[in-house]
Amino acid sequence: MFSNYLIGLREGLEASLVVCILIAYLVKTDRRDALKPIWTGIGVAIALSLGFGCALEFGSQELTFQAQEALGGSLSIVAVGLVTWMVFWMRRTARHLKAELHGRLDAALAMGTGALVATAFLAVGREGLETALFVWASVHAASDGTPRPLVGVGLGLATAVLLGWLFYRGALRINLARFFTWTGGMLVVVAAGVLAYGVHDLQEADFLPGLTNRAFDISGTIPPDSWYGTLLKGILNFQPDPTVLQVTVWLLYLIPTLALFLAPSGLVQRRAITDPTRDS
Repeated sequence: MFSNYLIGLREGLEASLVVCILIAYLVKTDRRDALKPIWTGIGVAIALSLGFGCALEFGSQELTFQAQEALGGSLSIVAVGLVTWMVFWMRRTARHLKAELHGRLDAALAMGTGALVATAFLAVGREGLETALFVWASVHAASDGTPRPLVGVGLGLATAVLLGWLFYRGALRINLARFFTWTGGMLVVVAAGVLAYGVHDLQEADFLPGLTNRAFDISGTIPPDSWYGTLLKGILNFQPDPTVLQVTVWLLYLIPTLALFLAPSGLVQRRAITDPTRDS
């Protein structure tokens, strides 16, 4: 549940900050007339993201078991690729996100209503589609027959919306660069578990070999249905009896990716980001 909460919080906060920046800029520049098309673009982006998530969930239920596993494994790998790109992109551009969005908004204001709708749609829609895909892959990997994974995502998104509103109102200031660095590092760990689970899906679909070649089996020590087994699965997508290929892929992804992400250039911040809605 915690891993899904983290995904909802991290991804939702990015989208919330984008919305805060767009709305605050229009209010501060006395362009409230442009708020309606911005909210229209945001609404369309949210609807598209929800529709995409529903299509993934309900569409996959009509497939055969082998096709479901192949689809789940393939989309898990795609989701890990997208979220890895996203955390590195945010680390690199977090300090300049406000200026970049302001530039796009100025250009859209000059072009008219349609451009404003498109700007808001593209800014929020990208985050929404990435979130829908990674949430689906993570919930699929952590599924334990209970609604807890979805509850975790929902709580994370709700927290992100609340934080976004507090940022907009000026009631909350934290170092966002540091926040995105540490949550990004944790998200890389979660992504490693999703990747390993995706590999297992592809093995079950007979797309990859080695399904019966176990690296180890500690089910007796950490039963999957125990409270601590459930906790480890919910946080790290832990599996007590992974295959050799799963462990190999997990290590090959986690170690270099986390090392690159937490390299000194990613941790040293020349300037703390405290309020994304406040002009420099």
